[in-house]
Amino acid sequence: MKRLLGAAIVLVAGAAAALAVAITPAQADTRICEQYGSTTIQNRYVVMNNRWGTSAEQCIDVTSTGFTIASQQGTGNTSGAPVSYPAVYYGCHYTNCSPGTELPKRVSEISGLTSSITYRYVSGATYDAAYDIWLDPTPRIDGNNAMEIMIWFNRQGGIQPIGSPVGTTTIGGRSWQVWQGSNGSNNVISYVAPSPITGWNFSVLDFISDVRNRGAITSSWYLTSLQAGFEPWIGGAGLAVESFATTLNADGGTPPPDPAPTGSCRVTYATDSWNNGFTADVTVANTASVPVNGWSLGFTLPAGQAVTNTWNTTLSGTGGALTARNVTYNGAIPAGGSASFGFQGTHGGSFTTPSAFTLNGATCTNG
Repeated sequence: MKRLLGAAIVLVAGAAAALAVAITPAQADTRICEQYGSTTIQNRYVVMNNRWGTSAEQCIDVTSTGFTIASQQGTGNTSGAPVSYPAVYYGCHYTNCSPGTELPKRVSEISGLTSSITYRYVSGATYDAAYDIWLDPTPRIDGNNAMEIMIWFNRQGGIQPIGSPVGTTTIGGRSWQVWQGSNGSNNVISYVAPSPITGWNFSVLDFISDVRNRGAITSSWYLTSLQAGFEPWIGGAGLAVESFATTLNADGGTPPPDPAPTGSCRVTYATDSWNNGFTADVTVANTASVPVNGWSLGFTLPAGQAVTNTWNTTLSGTGGALTARNVTYNGAIPAGGSASFGFQGTHGGSFTTPSAFTLNGATCTNG
């Protein structure tokens, strides 16, 4: 998967992929050159080639514990996207789920989540070594998730994460530069190590908790996959994930709160229409007595309407039943506060507005 993400310099996000390929039986020392070819290892993890950004050949050699990039013929523009995201993962990626995985799993139901990774780097190439954590408000196993957390263990060449730097933080006893942004399909928060890390055993929950504290997700969201690999732009032969392991403990945790009652939110849907076009400015007011941390607004566009661009939100589609989700900087709505977003679109001539809205599952009043 990484799901068709981003670019360096201005956009760099995790590993995209268009289609999933049937997983072949697990073998050690297997070479995969197929564009989206994959196999399983240890009857627990999936290794994928995931050459989504170039038509040039890339081959990986899969071992019993990881993989090595054997050859990489593509060349990416360092002001654009990488050429691929070969990776090993636990969980589900574009309907390919690792054997026996417990994911997707609500964050609130996870009491412990650790991972260990060992990388091998090479010189003379342009790449990042990225550990990806994918989350979504729903337990989806297909398509793009709403939130991508990237941990940059190393980077080489003139590349940078999606968005812009927003400060530094300490997680797991290490210092990280934090970047936030959106690639147009999902929100991205990246943690960049100041110097290369070749191996680490760490708590994945520490990073998820930091993202939650930034208001970008809530504990009711679902963790869908953990992935470790490389985003090469130029070169990359010899880069390797030498080992990868995860341990997940789920004891039920504290169940997520029930949806807020009807009337705890109010939506103002202001429009301006002309000929066959329109704009909509949407304000979501939190009329409850508790804050909202991470919001998802559901509504249905009338027939004949289609969205062409958006601001301050990520939409699940362009027409029909839509879900508007917060971006990294507007996920928190305090009690009595509001958040706003908007979009532009086209219509078939007779313009009407949506009749109903739901905020995180609760029915909102209009006004």
